[in-house]
Amino acid sequence: MTTTPAVIDVRGLVKRFGRFTAVDGLNLTVAPGAVHGFLGPNGAGKTTTIRVLLGLYRAAAGSARVLGMDPARQSAAINRRISYVPGDVHLWPNLTGHQCLDALAGLRGARDESAERRLTEDFALDVRKSVRAYSKGNRQKVILVAAFAAPTDLLILDEPTTGLDPLMEEVFRRCVRDAVAAGRTVLLSSHILGEVEQLCDAVTIVKDGRLVESGRLTDLRHLAASRITAQLTGPQSTTVTNGLRDLGLVNGDGAGTDLVLSVPRTQVLPVLALLARADAGDITCTPASLEELFLRHYRVAAR
Repeated sequence: MTTTPAVIDVRGLVKRFGRFTAVDGLNLTVAPGAVHGFLGPNGAGKTTTIRVLLGLYRAAAGSARVLGMDPARQSAAINRRISYVPGDVHLWPNLTGHQCLDALAGLRGARDESAERRLTEDFALDVRKSVRAYSKGNRQKVILVAAFAAPTDLLILDEPTTGLDPLMEEVFRRCVRDAVAAGRTVLLSSHILGEVEQLCDAVTIVKDGRLVESGRLTDLRHLAASRITAQLTGPQSTTVTNGLRDLGLVNGDGAGTDLVLSVPRTQVLPVLALLARADAGDITCTPASLEELFLRHYRVAAR
């Protein structure tokens, strides 16, 4: 059986700055055609890892492959095939938006001008204006237009929606989905968990440069508890409390006739069956969100 090579394959990556270890034995695998979320708070090592992938930093140990190439030796070839969007964009202040797009396309050596025009309209970007007159959000739009319009195989997006308003964030999400539909791969580093949850197939969570958790989002959600709520009458409350005790669970967050329960995935069906037999009212069952998953695993890593 033939296995498709990973677009990004990082094994045991270490990056130090003097005595400080920014990335410590990190593994990261991004499958082709996927949107892979790269999660962690400021200082977790995400941007440092990305700069190693771009060939801007050289790793102290471990290995990194991007599109099958070594960024330490083949960064020029890699950068012709990727689109990179940083969270803090610096452009040429004396150029117009259109001239910046010209320059960015010239650096890459490839261009799709029709895609640029379409994306410029989608992002409501006036490319006739000087960069000096742009807001932070408009500078971000320039680099996003250049990234999505470029005929590249991989997009590396590091906090890409910084400065965008909610309407433009939705345009961004549509662009990501269109890119994947066209066969491209996306590595999305973001602190906006809702954005990652809407877009990503898989996530990698890091803390202090170390891996906390990695896998498909649907699989990782199974590791977190679902939230079940219900309304109970007095007799129902007694029946349900006894049943929960038999299952090894307690109503930890509810009060009186309100049931609020955190339930491991293996016990969701027994709890719902118990509530149905007790004829409880207003039963809800909510799968764990990415925010809950992130916080749960982050707390585990912090111990």
